Amino acid sequence: MSKGFLEIENLSQRFPQPDSSELMTVFEGVDVTINKGEFVCLIGHSGCGKSTILNVLAGLATPTDGNVIMDNKEITGPSLDQGVIFQNHSLLPWLSARDNVMFAVRARWPNWSKAKRLEHAERYLHMVGLDHAMDRKPAQLSGGMRQRVGIARAFAIEPKLLLMDEPFGALDALTRGVIQEELLKIWSETHQTVFMITHDVDEAILLADRVLLMTNGPHAQVAESVKIDIPRPRERASLHQQEAYYPIRNHLVDFLVNGAKEMSAKAQAGAARGDNPRHSPRIVNPAKPEANPEPGPRMVRAV
Repeated sequence: MSKGFLEIENLSQRFPQPDSSELMTVFEGVDVTINKGEFVCLIGHSGCGKSTILNVLAGLATPTDGNVIMDNKEITGPSLDQGVIFQNHSLLPWLSARDNVMFAVRARWPNWSKAKRLEHAERYLHMVGLDHAMDRKPAQLSGGMRQRVGIARAFAIEPKLLLMDEPFGALDALTRGVIQEELLKIWSETHQTVFMITHDVDEAILLADRVLLMTNGPHAQVAESVKIDIPRPRERASLHQQEAYYPIRNHLVDFLVNGAKEMSAKAQAGAARGDNPRHSPRIVNPAKPEANPEPGPRMVRAV
């Protein structure tokens, strides 16, 4: 079996509890493969460990069990091969938008001339539509513009893996839509491998090649890998006109409303029996039900 660009192998995370000697299992047995250039979104309810998984991929956290292999090399800590965009933009407040991006570019390519760093930084700021605001400091930018600078900075260092933890969650719907389109435009040019956490089903359908669905914690699992079988390029305004849109959306919503809870209860019952499972997510294509493997761990009612 061929290996993917990113291999998440038997990943589990357990934490001490204040009132018990037993560890609390947040998630367990996660097995996921991501191919180079894929855009993958992870969706699940609060408390299932989504951000912890992202932090492990970023090298900012160490799992209790399992490992992550990227491009045939184990991730053991943070590096410039992993770019991260958090919900908080994390810009340096004393630097302009241009200098914030150049700061990252200099760290990535210290031997480049200033002129080359400048050209490279301005290219990505142009791609996110900030030609007019390159000299402004973060305090002079709106929330959406600050997030655009963060996106430009992350893409500018050309990481092997771009990680995003609900980067648009604090933005209003109109601004979020504009930045989603900017992100898609950059991704279509760079073919970056992206792993993104979101709570927004429509955002995931717009952006992703696949959506990974997590059950509720504790003992959360990545239960399904849902193919977003909608051709690219995609546009927000016409996405709902695609034939596959509603079958996919209904499947995602049904899982989050019903399936995540049902499968979580089964996982916790198994944990009480002493099971120590390893989970490869079921591959699902809601747009082509006849292509879905049966029997699966869960039957999904068409809505």
